[in-house]
Amino acid sequence: MILQTALLALGATLAAAVQPLEVKDNYFINPKTGNRFQIIGVAYQPGGSAGYKPQEGFDPLSRPEHCLRDAALMQVLGVNTIRVYNLSPDLNHDECASIFNAAGMYMVLDVNSPLVGESLQNFATWESYYDTYLNRTFAVVEAFKDYPNTLAFFSGNEVISDIPSGKVVPPYVRAVTRDLKEYISLHSDRPIPVGYSAADVRDVLFDTYNYFQCHEEGDDKDMSHGDLFALNSYSWCGDSDFKKSTFDDLVEGFKESSVPIFYSEYGCNEVTPRIFTEVGTIYGPEMTGVFSGGIVYEYVQEDNNYGLVDVKEDGTAKILPDFYAFRDQVAKLDHKALQSMKPPSGPANKAPVCSPKLIKTKGFANNFTLPVLPPNAPEILKAGVKPKPVGKLVNVDSWKVTFKVTNPDGSTVSDLEVKPLSNDETNQPGTNTVNEGDNPTKTGSSASESSSNAAVAGFGAAGAPALALGAFAFVAGFAL
Repeated sequence: MILQTALLALGATLAAAVQPLEVKDNYFINPKTGNRFQIIGVAYQPGGSAGYKPQEGFDPLSRPEHCLRDAALMQVLGVNTIRVYNLSPDLNHDECASIFNAAGMYMVLDVNSPLVGESLQNFATWESYYDTYLNRTFAVVEAFKDYPNTLAFFSGNEVISDIPSGKVVPPYVRAVTRDLKEYISLHSDRPIPVGYSAADVRDVLFDTYNYFQCHEEGDDKDMSHGDLFALNSYSWCGDSDFKKSTFDDLVEGFKESSVPIFYSEYGCNEVTPRIFTEVGTIYGPEMTGVFSGGIVYEYVQEDNNYGLVDVKEDGTAKILPDFYAFRDQVAKLDHKALQSMKPPSGPANKAPVCSPKLIKTKGFANNFTLPVLPPNAPEILKAGVKPKPVGKLVNVDSWKVTFKVTNPDGSTVSDLEVKPLSNDETNQPGTNTVNEGDNPTKTGSSASESSSNAAVAGFGAAGAPALALGAFAFVAGFAL
C-alpha cells in the first residue's frame, strides 16, 4: 500500500511522452496510428540571437520557469510544435524538454548558431566546414536525440539566399546533412529526420529543393539527401488568398516531392494587425496533400514586430493582439479530421536521381560531389562526441506559472498553468484556456474571415514558389 501511494504521488509529476514520429515517403507519420501528422507550430527564440548566451549559462530551452510560462500560453494557442534556432549542447535542457513534451509539443531544432565556429558561412563555405564545427553539431544531436518529442533537426537555415551563395554552399549543406544522418544512425536509438530550412527566394528555391532531395544513382543508402524540406515564406500578407499569395505555385512546385514539405516560418506583417487568414488554407484541401503544416513566426516580440507575446527581462509577459488572432484561426480547423488523415494508398513519389539536369538556374551548383569529412571528424563520428551530453525526461515539480502574464487590455491572466497530457497525446485547441480580458479580436477589429475556411480532411492538389526573404534581416542564415 505504501509503495502504491508513493508511485501514485510520483506519477503526478512524471511527464507523459508524446509518440515519436517517423517519416514515410513525403509525410510525417504517427507509427502507432498510421495517421499523418500536421505541424501547427510557432517559432520560439526568446530575445532573438541575443537570447542565446551559452557563456552566461542560458539558451531558449535552459530556463524551466520561462519554458513553463510559454508552454502554457502555447497550449492556449493550440500549437503542437515549436522551432528553436540556437541551442547550446553544453547546457541542461531536461526540464524544458519535459515541459513541452507534457504540453503535447514536438521540437524542430536547428543545429547551428550565430556564433563563430557554430555555423556554415555562405561565402568561402569550405573555411567553416571543419571538425570542431561538426563536433558541435553532433553534440546538439546527442543533447536532444533521447527526448521523444524531438521531431527533426535542421542542418541549415537560409544559408542559400541568392545565386552567388547557391554556387558554393549547396555541397557543404548536403555534406552536413550526410554527417548528421550518419551520426544519428550510429548513436541514436531511433531515426530522426534531418533537412534544410530554405529562404523563399524564387530564383533559387526549387534548385535548392532539387539539390537536397535527389538521390545518388544506384546508392540506396545515400545519407546525403534531406529527409524533409522546409521554407520560410512571407508571401501571404493581410487578407490574401491561395492564388494571390502564390501558395498555388508552391503546391505545384512541390507536388511530386519525395520528402515532407512544410513552412518553417510564415506570417507576413506588412499588413497589421495580422489576421492569419492563411491558416485556413495551409490546413485546407488545397494544400494538405502536399504540405505538412507550418510554423508561424514568432512567439516572442522583437524589434521586427512579429511577436505574439511581449516578454520582459524580469519574466513577466504581455499577450499581444496577434496572439488571439492566430489562436482564433487555429481554433477554426477541424483538428480531428486534420490529424487523422491517412497517406494515399497509391505509389509513393520517387526522389529524382542527382544530375546537373535537375538544376535550372545558371550559376547554381550542379556538381553533386560532396566534400569529404575533415581530419579527426571520422573518429568523432564513430566514437561519438566527448564529453557526451545526455538528455532525458524528468519529473516536473509544479505546472503553475509563477510569472505575471497580462492581456492586451492590461488585465491579469489568472491561474495560468500547463495542462499535462496523457501518453501519445498532442496539444490542440481547447486543451488550455485563459481569461482573455477585453480581447480585441472579439470585436472584429483585426479579423476578416473571408479567406479563412476551416480545414477539411482530404488531399489537395497544391503549390507555388513564394516571395523572397521575410521582412527581417539575416546574417549567414540566422534571424537577428
